[in-house]
Amino acid sequence: MTMAPETTDLQVQLRLAEGWFTVCDLHRLAPGRGVAALLPDCRQVALFRDREDRLYGIDNRDPFTGAPVLARGLTGTADGRPFVASPLLKQRFDLETGGCLDDPSVSVPAYRVRKWAV
Repeated sequence: MTMAPETTDLQVQLRLAEGWFTVCDLHRLAPGRGVAALLPDCRQVALFRDREDRLYGIDNRDPFTGAPVLARGLTGTADGRPFVASPLLKQRFDLETGGCLDDPSVSVPAYRVRKWAV
């Protein structure tokens, strides 16, 4: 089965201290897969879109290894909470809060994300 490409003019925006920052077009985010994006201050964010069309953004740096890899992790849910598991050591990070589900003393920054019509 072939899926028709999205034809909307929606963009993905991330809330930063300075205001909303346009990251990419919505069609660039495939449900269930992450994408890394560079922010104006040279940090990286991992963006995710789930199958219910909700958007999430967390820091892309794995705090256990220091590697910028969270966008390449596997997504899932645990107790109703969406998460991404780091592809390196497999720690799971809550996509809404950035908290580590396997070690509550560790977290990554989480960002507000929205769809914005052009």
